Amino acid sequence: MKVKNTATVFAILAAVFYAINIPLSKLLLGHIGTTMMAALLYLGAGLGLMICSFVKKLSGKIQKAERLTKKELPYTIAMVALDVIAPILLMLGIARTNSANVSLLNNFEIVATSVIALVIFKEAVSRRLWLAIFLVTIASATLSFEGNGAFVFNQGSLFVLGACICWGFENNCTKMISNKSSVEIVIIKGCFSGMGSLIIALMLGESIPEFQWLSAALILGFFAYGLSINFYILAQKDLGAVKTSAYYSIAPFLGVAFSMLLLGERPSIQFYGAMLLMIVSTIIMVKDSIALQHTHEHEHTHTHEHSHGALVHTHEHVHRHTHLHVHEEDSELHEHIHDDLPDHRHVHGEIC
Repeated sequence: MKVKNTATVFAILAAVFYAINIPLSKLLLGHIGTTMMAALLYLGAGLGLMICSFVKKLSGKIQKAERLTKKELPYTIAMVALDVIAPILLMLGIARTNSANVSLLNNFEIVATSVIALVIFKEAVSRRLWLAIFLVTIASATLSFEGNGAFVFNQGSLFVLGACICWGFENNCTKMISNKSSVEIVIIKGCFSGMGSLIIALMLGESIPEFQWLSAALILGFFAYGLSINFYILAQKDLGAVKTSAYYSIAPFLGVAFSMLLLGERPSIQFYGAMLLMIVSTIIMVKDSIALQHTHEHEHTHTHEHSHGALVHTHEHVHRHTHLHVHEEDSELHEHIHDDLPDHRHVHGEIC
């Protein structure tokens, strides 16, 4: 129970650390350029986890994991390139719209990830998930308009949606290498994507900020990206993917709360309508994940031998069914006695 409680705390901390990113980034953008800010956040995550990994290695606590190879190089390069573009777009969005909007719009990343997985990687999308995607899309469209009665797009929201699409592609690339060391993946993401953004920032003429703002951005990156991912992984080991993602799904709504608390934002009425749709869609997605984990459908063959008085017969048949439990491949022998049948017994060998 103690282990589960600790894992739950880790999952919630992962959500909290990511949620605090958007309002605090908006505050720091008053002192740091948008591209420079994206660079420092990712560098903070990469360098921070590199230091943590080094300390664990010295203490002998580091766990061995498969390292990346040349086979994963195309996905790794694509992941880094997309992680250069996405945070820059996000910072441009944060600078141009309120952070509560940005927090909710981050849910569109799920839509992008699912549709890309369907179209490019041919993954199945359930009816529940389609419904959730539809609701998130409607909510995102609602947040993308100015809300002043004119049919005008909110430029900041469009940048955020662009970032979500990039992260949708990036998530699918990362999935292809997810069996490798998660710490190594985050370090590569942070350091190389951060360096790429830094080069672009300097080429655009953005200057390196003063020490206090530089330090603040690096620390925020370490917590919002580095530690958030690390805590998510730690939670997933004990809670499983479904429960961890369920706890983490509160992140956008925490982001809204932090935006109102720290920045004093008071969104328009359309924001609350969009938030309601986002809450419903999040509940549907969590339920869909639980159903996918616990339900599986397959065919199996089994043989029955029946004895009814002097008559003995054997039959074999194939049928399709759905289990709402997880079981291992096995064969079992059991006996049934029915009051209305004389001495009814059978052997049940199940192939799964």
